[in-house]
Amino acid sequence: MSSDSNHTHLSQKSRFIKNYWDIFGGLFFLGLTYLLHLNGAITLATLFAAVAIILLSITVSEIAEILAERLGEPYGSFVLTFSAVAVEILLLFNIMLQSSATPEAMETVKGGIISAVIVDMNVLLGLAVFIGGLSFTEQQHNEDTSSSYTTILYVSSLALLVPSILGHSEHDLKTVQHASYLIGALLFLFYLTILIFQTKTHIHFFKQTARSRMFRYKQHQDHDKEANEEENYLFDKISTIYNFIAMFIFIALIGILAEIFAHDGIKLFQDLGISAGLAGLSIAVISVSPEIFTAIKAAKNDQIQRVVNIAMGASTVSILITVPALLVLGYYSHTVLTLSFNPLEIGALLFTIILAWKTTDDGETNYFEGVSHLMLFLCYAIIAGLY
Repeated sequence: MSSDSNHTHLSQKSRFIKNYWDIFGGLFFLGLTYLLHLNGAITLATLFAAVAIILLSITVSEIAEILAERLGEPYGSFVLTFSAVAVEILLLFNIMLQSSATPEAMETVKGGIISAVIVDMNVLLGLAVFIGGLSFTEQQHNEDTSSSYTTILYVSSLALLVPSILGHSEHDLKTVQHASYLIGALLFLFYLTILIFQTKTHIHFFKQTARSRMFRYKQHQDHDKEANEEENYLFDKISTIYNFIAMFIFIALIGILAEIFAHDGIKLFQDLGISAGLAGLSIAVISVSPEIFTAIKAAKNDQIQRVVNIAMGASTVSILITVPALLVLGYYSHTVLTLSFNPLEIGALLFTIILAWKTTDDGETNYFEGVSHLMLFLCYAIIAGLY
């Protein structure tokens, strides 16, 4: 009897750790980050801030998924989109605010915007397709999904070319800034159209994963065990309004971490001689990390449709939501952000979309296609570090 009691106690303890490791880990590293920041240890403060942001981002995505299930469409998509881009926006905006003291910070922000798409489409998609391809010869997904997303991304990338061309053709800053605001408004309107397309008129294009670009991090092959664990998961039991409050609290904590990361990180990047492009790439990896873990797990379970939606959906909102949001925040904080990207960033973005179109247009993926995306990413990382 005593043995059974000990086994039950260990099982409950193990379940508790599985459910809440991200929360406790995030809070622990948050406290450690704050102490290190106060003591001027910028290297460790930047590192631990990144770890805490990743852990708390996992929690935010889990709560958002619960809310999406309860609210249904189209409100569920709004919640998921907001939670997914919140971390990216917080990180990049706080770095924008450092541009008054460090002009190179703005180039890091621009690099972060482009790098978010490059990481989503090459690291996230590449790793997941590669790992899934090692377990399964070929994996199938809805080709309408990838076709729609690659079209969206291609058009959005061409839109970003407008202020970039003006910025590289001797137009004054005011003209480039005006063009950036107009393009930002068009991108947001484009997103609203896509949202209607995805959640109302053409749901069948995204049927398997229409409700989310982010999926629960805690998934188990044993569905009975999963259901039992979810009954004991705090956020599954509390009301919708308290889940919203909890999500905003965690986002606020991420905001504090983002401020420390931006303040100390920019100094660290300068001290180490890290280029703006490589710094932006590092920020993108931090903001996308929770999705990478989720996508790899989905691919190993032969759920490549989820991977395609996570990677391409994330890339879509990274342009169509993050860019307009940063322009608005920059305007009200008197920080000038223009969408004038350098040729490397625009070229890498377009090549990434073309490669994604080629690797997903037939509705099948294999490990070689995953390697191709990883190769493109590594080449871009080398150039970004030396550019």
